[in-house]
Amino acid sequence: MTDTAETFHNDVTMLRNDQDHQYELRVGETLTTVAQFNDLPGHVDFIHTETLEPFGGKGMAKILARYALDDVAASGKRIIPHCSFIAGFLRRHEDYVQVTDWPETA
Repeated sequence: MTDTAETFHNDVTMLRNDQDHQYELRVGETLTTVAQFNDLPGHVDFIHTETLEPFGGKGMAKILARYALDDVAASGKRIIPHCSFIAGFLRRHEDYVQVTDWPETA
């Protein structure tokens, strides 16, 4: 089995794209994973996370989620997880509990 972290190690970049309201993970020039958000006063509301084919199942959404959540926490804003993937990630990683405001539907 190929270690995807090793395969993509030198070519992975992540960034916050404010124009398109999404965090992005790219392998080389290829956009592989996005976490879409609404930037609100004092909060970042995550609304959808998606990994594009053929990159699914390689853990890229988890890597991007950690990057995005760390970025929001460092900015002093709070997280609202309307996205089911982000909500599940937060339930498994209690280190974000102090900066998360759960919506009624999460």
